[in-house]
Amino acid sequence: MTIRILCVGKIKEAFYRDAMAELIKRMGRYAAAEVIEVAEEKAPEGLSAAEKERILASEGERLLGKTDERDHVTVLCIEGKKLTSEAFAAHINAAMLAGKSRMVFIIGGSFGLHPSVKRRADMLLSFSDMT
Repeated sequence: MTIRILCVGKIKEAFYRDAMAELIKRMGRYAAAEVIEVAEEKAPEGLSAAEKERILASEGERLLGKTDERDHVTVLCIEGKKLTSEAFAAHINAAMLAGKSRMVFIIGGSFGLHPSVKRRADMLLSFSDMT
């Protein structure tokens, strides 16, 4: 199984990039893993609701363009389900047993995710109530 992590925007801080590289290295023992960063839209000051919707839609298109219909997609969002470590492992195992060859985790940008991305998800997942 392959694990793909999709996120909006570049991870700029060196310590986060180092931590991400270490995580990918450790996951590599169990599955091929990759992180793909898609471009974040520029957000002007005093953003209108319509501009925010346009930004979310544009970022959402880029994220969904990196998925395949055969992927098992988990979207990380605040309204997602909270799982124990054991339940999360069972979720991944169930996806593998269902014949999914790739697990995709999607992380949104500063405005969150477009509803189309959440609709594509096989699961909405939250690690906590914090953003």
